[in-house]
Amino acid sequence: MSDDINVQATSRSVLGKGASRRLRRENLVPGILYGADEDPEPINLKHNEVIKHLENELFYSQLLMVSVDGKEPIRTVLRDVQRHPHKQQILHLDFQRVVAGAELTLTVALNFINEETCYGVKTEGGMITHNESEVGIACLPRHIPDNLEIDMAELKIGDSVHLSDIKLPEGVRLTDLTEAGDDSDRAVASVIASRKTLEEEDEAAAEAEEAAAASESDSDDEKKDDE
Repeated sequence: MSDDINVQATSRSVLGKGASRRLRRENLVPGILYGADEDPEPINLKHNEVIKHLENELFYSQLLMVSVDGKEPIRTVLRDVQRHPHKQQILHLDFQRVVAGAELTLTVALNFINEETCYGVKTEGGMITHNESEVGIACLPRHIPDNLEIDMAELKIGDSVHLSDIKLPEGVRLTDLTEAGDDSDRAVASVIASRKTLEEEDEAAAEAEEAAAASESDSDDEKKDDE
């Protein structure tokens, strides 16, 4: 797990849509802290700092230490980001307080390694397709991984990596996987034949058919000569 990410916030006393619009004009992002059997706490964050945080993919899945008005940081995880549909503007952030010893559910990124040296790509001329870029997990806060690594080196054309193939760190389970091999065990990546490979195979098959037809024709001519 990476070092905790520190987030600075200020308490927010004004509520409502009109107040939120005024805050956004001041380059502030309204947010909320909730959970851990405590009252929700409205907060503000600086928009430019939020944008910078959101560029870090770990911000979406790691522990975030939110300090309100310079007080002792609160351990949280990001639960929701509301974005403007047209502008590069963040409208609202939701943070859930983390309870020590309580299991969390969140999503983490999949990190595909050795794709350039994948057997199906390098030797067989295939290509890799990604069906998923992240998966849902459940674990204690201390077990949150930066990502889940998937080694593509040995895969051949026609092979796939399923949820049950992912090597999980200690204390981490996949929330979407019920049982290996059942309907929930979906493929997250596959190696398939490229269009060029398929065309080459079609050409080879056509040449083989032509050669077989020519051979059969020569054989028929020889039989006629013998007669």
